[in-house]
Amino acid sequence: MRTHFFIAGLLVVLSPAAMAAQIYKWVDTQGVTHFDGQPPPGLPATTIVTPASSPGKPPIPANGGAIGNQQAIDNSVKKQVAEQQEQLKVFCEQARTNLAQLQNNPRLREEVEGQLRRLDDAQRQERIGETQKQIADNCQ
Repeated sequence: MRTHFFIAGLLVVLSPAAMAAQIYKWVDTQGVTHFDGQPPPGLPATTIVTPASSPGKPPIPANGGAIGNQQAIDNSVKKQVAEQQEQLKVFCEQARTNLAQLQNNPRLREEVEGQLRRLDDAQRQERIGETQKQIADNCQ
């Protein structure tokens, strides 16, 4: 039983070495192209570089890496959506705070061109309406 595991392990270890062997291409006298692990005697042969035998380069996936690219795009979009949701959450909190101040404080002032100016009741009601509309449109 141990011998079977040893032989299976040895085959697994040696299989990448077999895939990394050189491949030769040549054309015989009848014009037929051949590929083999040994160059033919007496005929010129060219060496084929395979992804497994090229040093330092990972093999190229059959789909051209589209899955990896799609995952990167998906992660980027998810990150952008999360950032937008966080910004919207901050905006909604600020809008609700502003609405509470507008509704509860009849004496509000705003800074215009470096000077404080008091809002009259019509301006205050207008701002309350605008803030409520923003909250209704953007916040849940």
